[in-house]
Amino acid sequence: MESNIHYPTDSSLLNDGARVLTRTMQKVEQKTGGLKRRIRNRMRSVTKRVITIAHALRHKGPAGEEKRKAEYGQLLHTTRQILSDSKRVLEEVDSLPRRRKTRVRKLREQLETMADRVRSVVHQTKSRIFGGLTKLPGKLVSLFEPHTEIIRKGKAGKPNEFGKLVQVQEAENQIITHYEVFEERPSDQRLLVAAVETHKQKLNRIPRLVAADAGFYSRANEEAVQDIGVKYISIPNRSTRSKERQQLQKRRWFKNGQKWRTGCEGRISALKRRHGLARCRYHGMDGMRRWVGLGTVAS
Repeated sequence: MESNIHYPTDSSLLNDGARVLTRTMQKVEQKTGGLKRRIRNRMRSVTKRVITIAHALRHKGPAGEEKRKAEYGQLLHTTRQILSDSKRVLEEVDSLPRRRKTRVRKLREQLETMADRVRSVVHQTKSRIFGGLTKLPGKLVSLFEPHTEIIRKGKAGKPNEFGKLVQVQEAENQIITHYEVFEERPSDQRLLVAAVETHKQKLNRIPRLVAADAGFYSRANEEAVQDIGVKYISIPNRSTRSKERQQLQKRRWFKNGQKWRTGCEGRISALKRRHGLARCRYHGMDGMRRWVGLGTVAS
């Protein structure tokens, strides 16, 4: 499932993180009846830095790059100060009497979890801006849904989307026979054989025809699906130079299979447009699976 929201920048993640940490610390201060040191609200400074970074993006060349680095340095410094405040608040909460500590137990857990995520964002921002590293393992693109992945499919209008990959299998009469939400995005080639096996298990029969786009093609996949018992396999091989293969892909049954596969795109569109799969409203992986399942049943 992909979202149409724009790709979040590091500055917007730092802004969100600073805001959440500040609000959570203020709630802790209120519920405990006051802390030793009053929580300082640095959101005005953070917002100013974020706006300045957005304006600096308009300037090209070395001068603009240096200005962005300077503003990011200030933003990271302010964020580290907020993280230092959160560490102090956590230590003070741990030293409170049992009754006062119980009042803010959930808030303490939220503060600790969010502080860890903001530290990760600080690290990845520093690595990208000052180290030039854009591909970091475990990169966060959402503070509230840390499992979110970056999805790039080469679309000109949507070069960057984020969410989770959802597999939808459709049989005749536009009936969805299976869906799955993946923890980590797999290669399309790894999904074909498992999809046929799932169809066989659920319907107690082997499909006569399997149609998929070129991303699912591999010779090993075709041979494995044929061994299962599928008679017609309509998966184009775009890079083939074999005349025999080119002739196969021009046969009527092959073209009809591709037309049917193209029609299946309408089911995905309907799931997004009419049944809410364009954007998940639940939280966490379990929430996403529940949301996709409800949309599929509604379809």
